[in-house]
Amino acid sequence: MKSTNKLPRWLIVGLVIPIVVLNGWLLLVVFQYFRSLINIFVAASLLSFIFDYPVRQLEKWKFNRALAILIVLLLGMLLVGILGVTLFPIVINQFNGLLQRLPSWIDSGSQQIKALETWTNERNFPLSLSTVATQLLGRLSSQLQQLSGQILSGVFSAVGSVLDLILTIVLTFYMLLHGSELWNGLYQLLPPNLGEQLRQLVRQTFHNYFIGQATVAATMGLAMTVAFVIIQVPFGLLFGLGVGAMAFFPFGGALSIAIVSSLVTLKSIWLGVRVLVVATIIDQVVESAIAPRLLGGFTGLNPVLVLLSLLTGAKIAGFLGLLVAVPVASFIKSLIAILQEQSEETNTTTEELAKIN
Repeated sequence: MKSTNKLPRWLIVGLVIPIVVLNGWLLLVVFQYFRSLINIFVAASLLSFIFDYPVRQLEKWKFNRALAILIVLLLGMLLVGILGVTLFPIVINQFNGLLQRLPSWIDSGSQQIKALETWTNERNFPLSLSTVATQLLGRLSSQLQQLSGQILSGVFSAVGSVLDLILTIVLTFYMLLHGSELWNGLYQLLPPNLGEQLRQLVRQTFHNYFIGQATVAATMGLAMTVAFVIIQVPFGLLFGLGVGAMAFFPFGGALSIAIVSSLVTLKSIWLGVRVLVVATIIDQVVESAIAPRLLGGFTGLNPVLVLLSLLTGAKIAGFLGLLVAVPVASFIKSLIAILQEQSEETNTTTEELAKIN
């Protein structure tokens, strides 16, 4: 006999949605209260995901794991120190130079637009862009100056938080050394089948994602920097590294290429076109030839959902939210699929047992 006590689907959904919203709000309150500690833990977890690969390579070469972790962390800090002494001052110098030259570039862009208007008017194609362009360029200048202040203040505040940095490094060491024990303890709280699936899912979504994105971003940044230097783009190092850093995020590479091309176009239209063409070719080569081998399209997310997850992550946790938004969204999507599959299997088994009885 079929049960008559089953609630309508619309009523179940109506009861579940408020509970989910309330739990989400409570999680946000807890997150805001423990924001600093959560940021340290998440940053250490991400670093442990990335550093775990070279640690495993050293273990294959018969190094003790603790020694391998210490070597990788020391080499990482040494690399950051070298870049901070050599590369970082050059980037800051070029960034300040860009801000100083930006007004002259905006004047040059305005003159090029007026020349374009004159050229079209002479050929009986009236085109009025000077007023709109002047307003847009003025807003662009003010926005870039505000952004520069925010970036510099953010960098110096991050560097000034020495205690958080030390805690992150120490926690990264222990996450690399005992992180597997921590995760295994959490997985054991779940049913055996689900725990094993989640273990593989976490490794696929987080570990592979960050390793792949870091490799793609480094490749993109190096290729863009070399290309910009070859075609003699002003502030080529700054623009190349900027595109590489933005390539770590979905849609970041294309967005940064558009911004860099627009800025260079203010100085020279033809140079801006060359930058756009060269950068687009490099981006397509990296995205088509390298990224699929490293990422493999594992996210399975619609581009709209990727964009929404980035906006949501940035709203909730700022820069850290941008870093983890896509893998978290992919993890949730895959987890829902696993739970649905197990629910269908349970329902099928129940129906078969009911038929037998």
